[in-house]
Amino acid sequence: MERGSWRGDRLGWRYGGGPWLFRDYSLEVMPGEIVGLMGPSGTGKSTLGRLLAGYMAPVEGEVGIDGAPLPTDGYCPAQLIHQHPEHAVNPRWTIRRTLEEGGRPDSELLDAFGIENAWLSRYPGELSGGQLQRCCIVRSLGPKTRYLVADEMTVMLDAITQAEIWRALLAIAARRGIGVLAISHDEPLLHAIGDRIIRVQSAVHFQG
Repeated sequence: MERGSWRGDRLGWRYGGGPWLFRDYSLEVMPGEIVGLMGPSGTGKSTLGRLLAGYMAPVEGEVGIDGAPLPTDGYCPAQLIHQHPEHAVNPRWTIRRTLEEGGRPDSELLDAFGIENAWLSRYPGELSGGQLQRCCIVRSLGPKTRYLVADEMTVMLDAITQAEIWRALLAIAARRGIGVLAISHDEPLLHAIGDRIIRVQSAVHFQG
């Protein structure tokens, strides 16, 4: 693996003994680079994102940062932002405790994503989906985060809110040199935010 990058080398994934969802696929994201990943449903985009963020181990290949494998315990420098934030939080934790999973966020970061102080004592079920997603994004931006997978992270939001969230995230990514893999069906969005786009035409057929 190359140093100074986030890379999946010759990745392969399938469920049990079933057909390969993708195989022998390599992808590299540089610090501060915004890479869009788009294509039809069922072609393995979200699975690839989960592998790159260390949520699952590939059946074949390896994932690493700066030439070293992703850590198997402790804080992972590659973080995943889910499409459905309610599935990514403990419903019994307050928002304050949820946010502090990634390290205590400063007021500037909270302000950038419009997180109000009153939310911190609430539970996930007491926030709207958009409010909860803002909190999940902030949680993912801990001080040790170097790369992000944003998997359809704003698809449930209105256009104005999407723009606000992406503007805030891109500004922070640029300032901190965070590389982002943005998974989306929204081609205009990816063209607007991405340095380059990878297209998934079908299962086991990636190009970009």
